[in-house]
Amino acid sequence: MDLSRRALCQALPLLLGPFAWAADNNQPIPSFAKPFDQLPVHANGANASRPILNGVTHAGVHLEVHETTLAPGAMPHPPHHHVHEELFLISKGTVEVTIQGKSTTIGPGSAAFIHSGEEHGIRNTGQGPAQYFVVAIGEES
Repeated sequence: MDLSRRALCQALPLLLGPFAWAADNNQPIPSFAKPFDQLPVHANGANASRPILNGVTHAGVHLEVHETTLAPGAMPHPPHHHVHEELFLISKGTVEVTIQGKSTTIGPGSAAFIHSGEEHGIRNTGQGPAQYFVVAIGEES
């Protein structure tokens, strides 16, 4: 069976399901269960991230979740701010979270919440990799 590029492109969303970073993230989030090692990995130098979901809840609220692994001393990007709110859930390692210029060091089982518009950043301050999950709630920026 020969597949044209057009047929393959049309089938791609069906194949990737809820794990695709769709151009239209206003789609309802479908139910799913997927092992961690089957989530797609996006490498960024020595750091890596895994998109988990990105869409709209039944209440119409945008929800995006991803996992990040940071190398020792690394940041995913410089401090920044945006409209949506974020919840960081630390699962491994030690990170320094800076919110509005105030830094706090936290480790496994810890959480940090960033309110809309607040400048924030995260950095791995440990000797080994740090892993955390981000739950972003609200309008994308």
